[in-house]
Amino acid sequence: MHSSALPLIELGALFFGLGILGRLAGRLGISPVPLYLLGGLAFGSGGLLPLEGIEPFTTVASEVGVVLLLLLLGLEYSASDLVGGLRRSWAAGIVDMVLNAAPGAIAALLLGWGPLGALAMAGVTWVSSSGIVAKVLDELGRLGNRETPAVLSVLVIEDLAMALYLPITTAALTAIGLVAGLRTVGIAVALLIVALVVALRFGRFVSSVVESPSSEVFLLRVLGIALLVAGIASQLQVSAGVGAFLLGIAISEDTAENAARVLTPLRDLFAAVFFVVFGLNTDPAQVPAVLPAALVLAVVSTATKLGAGWFAARQIGVGPLGRWRAGAALVARGEFSIVIAGLALTTGAVDPGLAPLATTYVLLMAILGPVAARVVEPVHAGLTRRLRPAAS
Repeated sequence: MHSSALPLIELGALFFGLGILGRLAGRLGISPVPLYLLGGLAFGSGGLLPLEGIEPFTTVASEVGVVLLLLLLGLEYSASDLVGGLRRSWAAGIVDMVLNAAPGAIAALLLGWGPLGALAMAGVTWVSSSGIVAKVLDELGRLGNRETPAVLSVLVIEDLAMALYLPITTAALTAIGLVAGLRTVGIAVALLIVALVVALRFGRFVSSVVESPSSEVFLLRVLGIALLVAGIASQLQVSAGVGAFLLGIAISEDTAENAARVLTPLRDLFAAVFFVVFGLNTDPAQVPAVLPAALVLAVVSTATKLGAGWFAARQIGVGPLGRWRAGAALVARGEFSIVIAGLALTTGAVDPGLAPLATTYVLLMAILGPVAARVVEPVHAGLTRRLRPAAS
């Protein structure tokens, strides 16, 4: 067989299979993330039919997937949105962090994974999936609801916090030393400040660099500058994804809309590869051992995220039902949880059991999140009807 034949066959089968899984997820009304993870488990090390000829491509493609995921996330926000969200909801952001980082950190310590494992697992359980949350709110027609600004503010604060959390975690996991670690965090803070200043005052200049009447040229420019910024950020020992996120913030609104339009298909493709690659690197034989811990984490962190969303919506004067809707909307975990677990896995600084636990946990939460968002209204209505006769 020709040297390129096997990789082409495997890639073709992979992409076609992802298309089938995506269609199935649409029919089931769930996020495709858990199905992509299951696909990776099935065809990775220890799976049904390991794919061995595409590793060079999938390694780079998964990195591009992270960059595009966070770039498009940054395109959703303007600098003024970020500043306004911080001013309005900083208290909700702190409550969200405390409530939702604690379950992962405690679980890691109980499992004997030490401080580094606790730091990584805290991030896995803390951050909601912006992609899944946005998709669910759109599908349920809740983008205009009174509680939605509270949901978005929590997501904005989480995404900003990741710009600091990821460099701190990288420095800790790679054991680069106190001075180098402080330098990495300092660079991340400086980049965040520069990105906000550029976005607020010079966003049109950044947009003019990538803008073009030709959709082909525009795509090449915006993708090229995103990969350049991500690569430079990575060279400075700051997460490549964080660099892409900050670039997305700096692009002004009209250009951001065009960039999101042309990059969304690429994002969907490479993000799917990213989730599959994480599954490929996880041995499915390890999943049963961590399933009880993942179930406990899922139950606990669903309750804590409901509480965080309830508090955030209450802060802006939303009624009881809207508060529970806000909490349920935030339940899903996804891309950031896998990014954090993948970072921990590649450094080799934490127990190998973290990868299957994170995979199983995200599988559960990516399914549970959309379900919780859909059932919260009928459950609330049923409880209200039951409580009224008791109160009277």
